[in-house]
Amino acid sequence: MEKEINIKIMDNKKWFAFLVICCLFAFQEIMAQDWLTSIDKAKEMARKNDRNIVLVFQGSDWCAPCIKLDREIWGSSEFQALAKDHFVMLKADFPRRKKNQLSEAQESHNKSLASKYNPNGYFPYVVVLDPSGKVLGQSGYEKTSPKAYFNKLNSF
Repeated sequence: MEKEINIKIMDNKKWFAFLVICCLFAFQEIMAQDWLTSIDKAKEMARKNDRNIVLVFQGSDWCAPCIKLDREIWGSSEFQALAKDHFVMLKADFPRRKKNQLSEAQESHNKSLASKYNPNGYFPYVVVLDPSGKVLGQSGYEKTSPKAYFNKLNSF
């Protein structure tokens, strides 16, 4: 009888741990920035909602300032809350590790964006575009607060 109770307690602990992990992943998804990867979809959404586009060129698995920008600005709940009703977020990623490799179509799309908006190959490079794709301003990594970075992008 005691052995049966111990097994049930262990099962309940495992079940509880599983639920906690699921909730954490769900919360992370809710808080995640909505990133588009297609300029056409970004322009369409920007026109529809009267917003500017924030196009981010990054090397997500090799560029230290890109990773810092992602962690300190894009990943912050403060920036996400501010940007939610102001920007359409578009990402052009250039990973190097094989496990993070993009599809050929996405890689080609990102290269096309880079040739037009980032011909010098800067990383990270943030370009604010109007809904038609006209450049309004650009930035890079800055050690600043999410609100200050938002204000800078919004000022373009």
